[in-house]
Amino acid sequence: MIDYVSAEEAISMIQSGNRIFSHGSACTPNFLLDELARQSYRLRDVEIVSITLQGNVAVAKPEYKDSFRINSLFVSTPVREAVNSERGDFVPIFLSEIPTLFKSGILALDVALITVSPPDVHGYCTLGTSIDVARSAVDSAKKIIAVVNPKMPRTHGAGMVHIKRINQFVWNEDDLLTVDYSAKVGDEEMKIGENVAELIDDKATLQMGIGTIPDAVLKCLHNHKDLGIHTEMLSDGIIDLILDDIVNNKYKGTHANRSITSFCFGTRRLYDFVDDNPSIAFLDVEYVNFPINIMKNKKMHAINSAIEIDLTGQVCADSIGTYQFSGIGGQMDFMRGAALSEGGKPILAISSRTKKGVPRIVPFLKQGAGVVTTRGHIHYVCTEYGTAYLYGKNLRQRAKALIEISHPDDREMLEKAAFERFQ
Repeated sequence: MIDYVSAEEAISMIQSGNRIFSHGSACTPNFLLDELARQSYRLRDVEIVSITLQGNVAVAKPEYKDSFRINSLFVSTPVREAVNSERGDFVPIFLSEIPTLFKSGILALDVALITVSPPDVHGYCTLGTSIDVARSAVDSAKKIIAVVNPKMPRTHGAGMVHIKRINQFVWNEDDLLTVDYSAKVGDEEMKIGENVAELIDDKATLQMGIGTIPDAVLKCLHNHKDLGIHTEMLSDGIIDLILDDIVNNKYKGTHANRSITSFCFGTRRLYDFVDDNPSIAFLDVEYVNFPINIMKNKKMHAINSAIEIDLTGQVCADSIGTYQFSGIGGQMDFMRGAALSEGGKPILAISSRTKKGVPRIVPFLKQGAGVVTTRGHIHYVCTEYGTAYLYGKNLRQRAKALIEISHPDDREMLEKAAFERFQ
């Protein structure tokens, strides 16, 4: 029998100077974070550690700067402004290595705030849609406060948390946070998706990043056969591929007949699809994103995006100059794992320009930009204008190949820059 308490009572156990982990994505416990903000009057120097927080994250707002500091391991929209101000900061780290920070005590956690599915007859809740780094946070935190939400799907895999492990329970029936990337896919994204789909082999195992381009790629795979999934995140685009037996996981190197992920974020349809679905295993990101585990899958195809790429192949995927936009995430984990896989393909998929017309293929990365994928790791680059294969190419050859898939109105500028650099 669980004794539920109010959010006010649960949050009262948090003290000044504590380091708090907050569950992310659809599991973001805003019901608790709102109460944490309401108790800001008694709190000072509380550090909030997280990835991909979503929704109205009250503790990230300027009025709470004396009480809370955001220390983000992967920056999302609600905390972006705070992270780029005196109220927060960013830790550059591979997604696969974040659990080590918690378990080793480098980022020792006092309290974990999580959202879970209701307990089963054996007393086990699950971490629902986001196992990712929450698994290690729950295993490492001194105390755990859980929001039990009946709308949270019960997922299979490594997300089990027994009620005896949880210090305080709060009941809440708010709708889960959702996002619909497929609704934002336009003609440009579909052309990129078509170019990427041409590179994908039957019987390949796929990793997809997040956003409109990965969703566009998924829309273009309905003529493929016998695909597998080993990815850090799932979106709605995977549902119909599984239902149509295009994704059946028959030819993977590990976890045959199951799709492997660490979290999902999408619409309610996706959450209903993964609920009690034994064909999808949600595992710790330390395992899912470990390059050696990734490379065990035959024909591992990793598909990721970026903010900009220079003419030598250096990829910035996490910042706009010095402005921290997102994080390193799992891009390098999967680009490297795919490169080492038998028949694998690391693929970078980007539009040639931003929605505001800013070139993504550039002579030099912006001053202060972070290099997420080095030029030694890059293989395929796709835009709406074609595909460039850079592996084994020298600097001049790379520049030529990238210019050919850049926006036509940028090519003269890029050719001039290449000439000045390599003459």
